[in-house]
Amino acid sequence: MTEDGSAGIVQLKTFRFADPPDEMELDCGSKLGPVTMAYETYGELNSGKSNAVLILHALTGDAHAAGFNKPDDPAPGWWDAMIGPGKAFDTNKYFVICSNVLGGCRGSTGPSTINPATGKPYALSFPLVTIGDMAHAQCRLLEHLGIETLLCVAGGSMGGMQVLEWITRYPEKVHSAICIAAAPHNNAQAIAFNTVGRHSIQADTAFQNGNYQEGGEGPAQGLSIARMLGHITYLSDETMREKFGRALRSASEYSYDFESEFSVETYLDHQGEKFVGRFDANSYLYMTKACDYFDMTTTYGTLDSAFARVQSRVLILSFTSDWLYPAYQSQEMTESLMRNRKDVSYCNIQSNYGHDAFLLEVDVLQRLLGGFIKHSRPEEKCQIEKTPDIQDKANTRQAPLSPNSIYDGPRVDYDLIVDLIRPGSRVLDIGCGDGELLTRLAQQKQIDGTGIELDERNIIRCVERGISVIQADIDKGLSAIPSQSYDYVTLSMTLQVIKEPEFAIREMLRVGKKCIISFPNFAYWKIRAILALTGKAPITRNLPYSWYSTPNRSVLSVKDFRQFCDNHNIRIEQEIPLTSSGSGRAARMFPNLFADEAVYVVSAQNVKKKQSTF
Repeated sequence: MTEDGSAGIVQLKTFRFADPPDEMELDCGSKLGPVTMAYETYGELNSGKSNAVLILHALTGDAHAAGFNKPDDPAPGWWDAMIGPGKAFDTNKYFVICSNVLGGCRGSTGPSTINPATGKPYALSFPLVTIGDMAHAQCRLLEHLGIETLLCVAGGSMGGMQVLEWITRYPEKVHSAICIAAAPHNNAQAIAFNTVGRHSIQADTAFQNGNYQEGGEGPAQGLSIARMLGHITYLSDETMREKFGRALRSASEYSYDFESEFSVETYLDHQGEKFVGRFDANSYLYMTKACDYFDMTTTYGTLDSAFARVQSRVLILSFTSDWLYPAYQSQEMTESLMRNRKDVSYCNIQSNYGHDAFLLEVDVLQRLLGGFIKHSRPEEKCQIEKTPDIQDKANTRQAPLSPNSIYDGPRVDYDLIVDLIRPGSRVLDIGCGDGELLTRLAQQKQIDGTGIELDERNIIRCVERGISVIQADIDKGLSAIPSQSYDYVTLSMTLQVIKEPEFAIREMLRVGKKCIISFPNFAYWKIRAILALTGKAPITRNLPYSWYSTPNRSVLSVKDFRQFCDNHNIRIEQEIPLTSSGSGRAARMFPNLFADEAVYVVSAQNVKKKQSTF
């Protein structure tokens, strides 16, 4: 093993199986054999064979995911930024495997392979393969390596589709899964782009009905155009504008001909030419068709039925500028997993890189992927460690106000909330921040917790802590969550920033048997005094912002909340007034005046509890 972050020099290996008469049965009904799988491994398999990670490549990728095949290689493997000592997939800890997919052209059996029955390349006589067939072949490879279960399976784009196939086709073989920039099926737009790419290859006169390998140069122009078209879908408007704009490549004036002169044109020309030298046109046809055929509902009827089979923890990642696999498709999968009560985390990462962000957003992905895999097994969740952004509890409680904080100072409400929740409960924490409350609950009460959070930085911190977290907006509701599916729903010091608090509380009461809500009391005597004596908007421990930069939308007091519950038939089971030092006598006697915050336990029962007010 190396210590410089590189996987070092790695060797491409092969595994052969399905020799006749025991050919591999494909989803299309055909049989194929023999089958060769090309693969690389990084790190060492431990004695219990429990540290295996399977990396799955995208459309035009291969088995060479990290390190170098030769000392003079000009560049490392395609995901070298993520695989190696000390990286997200730490090869000092994990045994990482990456294989070229079935149907590929980089060592695994595909259309360019010699058909033993004819002595010629299969070409278009090669049977159509599916994403499921790819996973089946990978499963055979793992059996060859003696690996029964995977610690993690991870991939982006077409690799993400393979991840989805793994967690539904072989759910018992996967502890955790990372699906990046993928979808449960290609939408019409993605199919359309793939179709045009295939047509460009088949329309090339050198294609020769797929038999170009018997002589001639092959459909270089058609394959180049297909790559150029595909590459456009991998980028984004922001990237194109920032990188190229309308700049001319090597002239100051238009040439008034049809040669490539804009910088973006010559860039695409280069991408197409480079691709022709390393990829087979027939494999491009087969791989894009496999992506188009992929549809989880075809096999299982509905997305919910498919994800009902999942047994692993799942991390789903999308990118804000990805228009090939837009975020709504990842959100659909996340919501389906939530409806099935699966352990899922989701983040829509802010990026201008488009679909290619899964290869380029290195810093964010290092933290998300590394944090997630570290807690892949249930017994490893919430084993909090120090990170650059997560300090120990004492330091966190005294940390300076962050740009995303709505609260400054010790979280006295957290201590109380932990005491209020029964051990082993199922808890949903809305506006969970960096996951501190859920971490405490997991460690002290062994709860099964999930957070809802908007801020990307907080989501990263949650994942690093082993907290399951969903990027979502409570103002848009919790429709993906079944009614009464949580024992407790908590909303700590967040009610005042919600756009539609009535709707949010109604949703909380629907999905939770009990709800715990804390908020700053705007009727606290210090706030009254500041307003009376200075005539200015108050700035306090619980209200640390100036009026023009505050995230607070709703101004409410203890009395306001009591009245709200009374008007909406919400039962107040407990009311606990607090000050910075806890619950003092004055706060208990006259909470609307002397409590600077309050914690409530409420439930959706048609019972009203009357309270006196000051």
